[in-house]
Amino acid sequence: MFARLAILLYAIVSYAIFTASFLYALGFVGNYVVPKSIDKSIDVGSHTNPGEAIVVDLLLLGLFAIQHSVMARPAFKQWSVKFLPAASQRSTYVLLSSLILLLLFWQWRPIPTPVWQIGGIAAWLLIGIHWLGWLIAFASTHMIDHFDLFGLRQAFVALRGAEISGQSFRTPLLYKIVRHPLMLGFLLAFWATPEMTAGHLLFALGNTVYILVGLQFEERDLIAEFGATYQEYRRRVPMLVPRPFARRRTEDRRPAGAPR
Repeated sequence: MFARLAILLYAIVSYAIFTASFLYALGFVGNYVVPKSIDKSIDVGSHTNPGEAIVVDLLLLGLFAIQHSVMARPAFKQWSVKFLPAASQRSTYVLLSSLILLLLFWQWRPIPTPVWQIGGIAAWLLIGIHWLGWLIAFASTHMIDHFDLFGLRQAFVALRGAEISGQSFRTPLLYKIVRHPLMLGFLLAFWATPEMTAGHLLFALGNTVYILVGLQFEERDLIAEFGATYQEYRRRVPMLVPRPFARRRTEDRRPAGAPR
């Protein structure tokens, strides 16, 4: 029982650190409230030259991408079970991801050179899309299983002494429109800004490349887990860009009287 309580406490602490990193990310990307953001710095790297800033920022983005991708692979999970209880694997992933994200926020070197600046109604539209992206990202975690995604469900199941079961394949709400609404939300939040700087562009490009590459590995794992069910889902539903009229066009091409 002591070990089960320790796993639960570990999961709660990991989730709390994730929550702090997520809330800071809102201010970091949007240049709101927080003392250091993607375009402003009051401490580390405030006078870094652009060349050095690019190298440091790319290393930070690469560190996050490697940790995030490697620890998500089934092979790593099978290896890590030798050292970690199964119930704490997801919490460890969440904790390390959050700590590396906080390191990125701390050590990020802003490059404030303007790329574009937009005013008026267009600026407010971009700000709205930016916040819509964060809303989509957050909401999509609750459409599947928020607490499973961040390791809390596993800890509570272990506390009861029950066996941790796998998740069934479901496609609720936004998952009927795109296969990865969480990543779509992040992309909207990263790119939609009325004031794009060179540093922000580097951040958005780096994360976009990581998302597009990382999703290829994730989809391979999902096909291995769910087989033909996921392959059919891939055929019907786009990865990131919604196709709102695709179904209508398919139905329009059917001959009159054909079964639907």
